[in-house]
Amino acid sequence: MFDPITTTVMGSHPQPGWLIDHERLLGDGVPRVRNSDIWSVADHHLDEAIEAATLLAIADMSDAGVEVITDGEVGRESYFNHFANSLGGVDPETIGTGVNRRGGVAEVPLVNGPIERSEPVELAAATYLIRHTDRKTKVTVPGPFTLSQLADNQHYGSQRELAMAYAAAVNAELKDLANAGVDVLQLDEPYLQANAAVAKDFAIEAIATAVDGIEATTTLHTCYGYAAYVSSKEGGYPFFDELAEAPVDFIAIESVQPNLDPAIIARLAPRGVVLGVIDLGRETVETPHEVADRIRAALEFIEPHQLWVAPDCGMKYLPRERATAKLAAMVAGAALVRSEL
Repeated sequence: MFDPITTTVMGSHPQPGWLIDHERLLGDGVPRVRNSDIWSVADHHLDEAIEAATLLAIADMSDAGVEVITDGEVGRESYFNHFANSLGGVDPETIGTGVNRRGGVAEVPLVNGPIERSEPVELAAATYLIRHTDRKTKVTVPGPFTLSQLADNQHYGSQRELAMAYAAAVNAELKDLANAGVDVLQLDEPYLQANAAVAKDFAIEAIATAVDGIEATTTLHTCYGYAAYVSSKEGGYPFFDELAEAPVDFIAIESVQPNLDPAIIARLAPRGVVLGVIDLGRETVETPHEVADRIRAALEFIEPHQLWVAPDCGMKYLPRERATAKLAAMVAGAALVRSEL
């Protein structure tokens, strides 16, 4: 179904300046609650503007040659808040408080009732993507552990109970997306890295519930955070060997900016790996030969059909021209290595 060294993206693509206030988006930080002020388009034009931006993202990824594409998440304020604030049990009026990955106070969804998913959240966007491309498609959903870590829990008796409630909602969402024909479904779980000690207690259990019965190819993504906010990514992944226990097809990790030793991907077996080979904290564009060298180093520890490549993380905060150039370099680098197989 997929070629060796399949090329993909982690999720997000730069949103056009006519759609989003980029200065405010960056300055406000990754939104956990609704932040409608970042949109540059009037409410009555927003749906059409998002459709136009989606076509632009599809074209950018397709022109670069990426094989498994997303809609760029252009209709979301963040990877997290669109899904998190669409669920029942989240107070629509009152904002909760929590702790961000840097230890600061963050505005987060306030959970004061049972978490329920009454209707699909990302299905309409996924259907639009499928209708407008002949490429393989991918949709991301925030994972149940990260959802539980970025919530003000005033209903459930423990974070584990909250995470399992989120897992059931995520599972229902993934089933609808798979039934619609999405090829790859990804759980975004950055807080596996940020809150590793808590993750060891119940994260894998929640993830297993979230992907139970899903027929599409499944991916679990964890990271250090966007390069726009996190410049230093030293120290490795404190929650790493446990990832091999997750019942998913692929584990997606960033590796270039953290300067990870490629040997560690052998520890994720038998899972496949979506390996970050593009540094989003670097302003210059990688050459195809640089990318190819990174892929060759990884192939010392994993078979080609088990290795996919992507940028380190989502490209939301990059200038569009730089993002598309980096994607083209990634595709060219993968093609160089494929020609050697």
